[in-house]
Amino acid sequence: MDHEEVLTLFDRRMRRDAASDNSGTVVERTGGVGHTGAVVRQSGGPHDWNGILWSDLDEESAPAAVAAQVAHFTALGREFEWKHYSHDRPAALPDLLLAAGFVPEPAEALMVAEAAALTAPAELPEGVRLVPVTDAAGVELMAAVHEQAFGSDGGWLRQRLLAQLTETPDEVVAVVAMAGDVPVSAARMELPPGKEFAGLWGGGTAEAWRGKGIYRALVAHRARIAAARGYPYLQVDASDDSRPILHRLGFVQLSITTPYVHKP
Repeated sequence: MDHEEVLTLFDRRMRRDAASDNSGTVVERTGGVGHTGAVVRQSGGPHDWNGILWSDLDEESAPAAVAAQVAHFTALGREFEWKHYSHDRPAALPDLLLAAGFVPEPAEALMVAEAAALTAPAELPEGVRLVPVTDAAGVELMAAVHEQAFGSDGGWLRQRLLAQLTETPDEVVAVVAMAGDVPVSAARMELPPGKEFAGLWGGGTAEAWRGKGIYRALVAHRARIAAARGYPYLQVDASDDSRPILHRLGFVQLSITTPYVHKP
């Protein structure tokens, strides 16, 4: 894999040419046309992801672009995220975001792997099976795992996944690992139409079941589906916990992404 080539492809196809992630959101390009100053943003309702996906800025255009996006989302009454990548320009952009009132959340690693290289089945612990999530009952199982694994409310996951399964079922894959009748791990994958990258999201395992190979099995399960549907790459925003596991599986780090959050 040519790291620079893949990163350029990711920036162009998944960020600059991004599509809205549900029917209630709008992705639009604002600012410069044919020169620096352009910003790609998604705007939606209070329960949608609102934020900046990509920008082409320099030292001269960045301050006005930041102010314009703050004004846009403040007028909507929306909290929003400027999804910054460590290779984004200008280098001073994080300082401008901080000065404008943004608060950084924990950074994650942008990691990518070739889907076809990760399709080999991984062994599950005895008594554990993978179950596709296709309805509200399955979503509840996923939310229960999320709350166990991450210690946070799963309400947003319920709402988002139910909407995806209803509106665009071909664009999402969700799976839960069951030990008998107990959900112990879960993950999902988003399959944006016409793109090259399938996104792996939400992989989490209940503490008592960690270190048993379930996370790896969930990655392999999703890799097989992505490869079968023609996606050459898998993409993950990896936390410090999942980064070493993904590295051992063959993922490479292309950048660091930091969510800068602004509240009106």
